[in-house]
Amino acid sequence: MIELEQEDPIPQGDLALQITALPRETNGFGDIFGGWLVAQMDLAGTAMASRVAGGRVATVAIDRMAFLVPVAVGAQLSFYTQTLEIGRSSIRMMVEVWSDDPLSSEWRKVTEAVFVFVAIDGSGRTRSVPRR
Repeated sequence: MIELEQEDPIPQGDLALQITALPRETNGFGDIFGGWLVAQMDLAGTAMASRVAGGRVATVAIDRMAFLVPVAVGAQLSFYTQTLEIGRSSIRMMVEVWSDDPLSSEWRKVTEAVFVFVAIDGSGRTRSVPRR
């Protein structure tokens, strides 16, 4: 995880989603479930990949995932996306999550992952991503 930590980190990419971490999303220790956070990352990535693909996409893989710090209830989460690579029908996208903790006013990177999306047609079959 050390390679993910930077001295003065800033979000990379475009803001795709902001949401507040609510009590219903917590485990017994009061931290936000990692699975819920991954689902929100998938939503943010899908929204941006759909723009790139010009339509429907499906998530096919998460290349890597790293949680850096826990997320407390009430934290304002910001999801940033950055397109890394566009293939014939696939899109690799970095999704970063940043937290603005209301108790400490600390802005910090929570996690990041590389998602792979595939452009699909109305029948659910792979289609080409339009070239720009």
